[in-house]
Amino acid sequence: MSRITKYSNKLSTGWCILARRFNSSIPASEISNDVTKKVCKILMSSPAVTLDTSLDQNGVRVSPEIVEDVLKRFENAGMVAYRFFEWAEKQRHYTHSIRAYHTMIESLAKIRQYQIMWDLVNAMRKKRMLNVETFCIIMRKYARAQKLEEAVYTFNVMDKYDVPPNLAAFNGLLSALCKSKNVRKAQEIFDGMKHQFAPDSKTYSILLEGWGKAPNLPKAREIFREMVDVDCSPDIVTYGIMVDILCKAGRVDEALGIVREMDSTLCKPTSFIYSVLVHTYGIENRIEDAVDTFLGMEKNGVKADVAVYNALIGAFCKVNKFKNVYRVLNEMDYKGVKPNSRTFNIILNSLIARGETDEAFKVFRKMIRVCEPDADTYTVMIKMFCDKKELEMALKVWSYMKKKRFVPSMHTFSVLINGVCEKGDVSQACVLLEDMIEKGIRPSGATFGRLRHLLIKEGREDVLEFLQEKINVLVKEPLWD
Repeated sequence: MSRITKYSNKLSTGWCILARRFNSSIPASEISNDVTKKVCKILMSSPAVTLDTSLDQNGVRVSPEIVEDVLKRFENAGMVAYRFFEWAEKQRHYTHSIRAYHTMIESLAKIRQYQIMWDLVNAMRKKRMLNVETFCIIMRKYARAQKLEEAVYTFNVMDKYDVPPNLAAFNGLLSALCKSKNVRKAQEIFDGMKHQFAPDSKTYSILLEGWGKAPNLPKAREIFREMVDVDCSPDIVTYGIMVDILCKAGRVDEALGIVREMDSTLCKPTSFIYSVLVHTYGIENRIEDAVDTFLGMEKNGVKADVAVYNALIGAFCKVNKFKNVYRVLNEMDYKGVKPNSRTFNIILNSLIARGETDEAFKVFRKMIRVCEPDADTYTVMIKMFCDKKELEMALKVWSYMKKKRFVPSMHTFSVLINGVCEKGDVSQACVLLEDMIEKGIRPSGATFGRLRHLLIKEGREDVLEFLQEKINVLVKEPLWD
């Protein structure tokens, strides 16, 4: 009798799902979201060898939107994402979008699977899907990995792929180099190629920001002057970067001079510029100036956004005025400005630095009711509990993160593995490391080295060899000789 009841329930459930799937009153976005969650659950739980079978047996039907969403959620798990990418490509009535290719290229570049990355570029070429953004993504990833020759090579081969390099590509290369702290190389390329393109305000802004981060204020001023000399008018972004550079160099008065200069032009100060000023005053413990600047912004008719509020919260945290921090949060709620993960990360880091870990956990619990935590949030909370020797709580945060289908970053994995190693639980550490590798995330040398030491100490060389073999499949070069 119980079997019949169970079968009846299953049948009833099946009809409900079918009815829901074909009911025109159910929004397509809701159905798509259900499928995305289902796919994510399969990817999180299925071994690589059975992934295709699991997806097939669950009757998954994908669309470009679903694939894009899944790939984005698994951007930190490159090889898992790639296996799903390959499976999706074989499905009937489905074709990868440009966005899906771009997301996959970024994921593969993160784990330095460059050969597969270029295979995808060639596949896009055959389908005539390549564009300037494809090459800009690759240049950014190479530059971030400090592979400068490869970044420049990518720019130089665009013609061979029938995508002629234009000003956007030129700016993309300069931006990739500057953001990876290679502004001198960017300047060298700019000086040698600027006559082939017509540099615009964005070009100069990229170099300006690069020299500002070097930091090299004289060179930044030189770029700004050159920009004006060639009749390229600074725009709101350029002014914002210059204000930021001057503030970071401790030249707040000079930055204020630029803000006053802006008042006489069509470029009025933005919330970003005010956020820079408020943040700078916060760093310098000039809390009254920070508050005055914030109030002055509102008087000038500039509406405060989350970035300005974050700067103000950071300023109050710096001087340990947490009552004011919570007042700012209340004002944000009243004004309809939703806090983001950055808002709460500022508060969490400040509380933990002060040793107020219980209060930090309260803030974290409030956060998950307001917005989604990011990788930094999970990492800082797990580290906090590991440092307190409260591994059970760290694992609870980890379980919550997995329940939310959030794929942990390499740093999050490392923090927990190190905490587990500190406790001496080698088996648990091995499980976590294997999970990390399965998701296509390469462990750091320090994390693997620590676990390696414990395995050798316990005479478990067989497990060490097994893990090393799995890592060698993931990356070409071994982490340990």
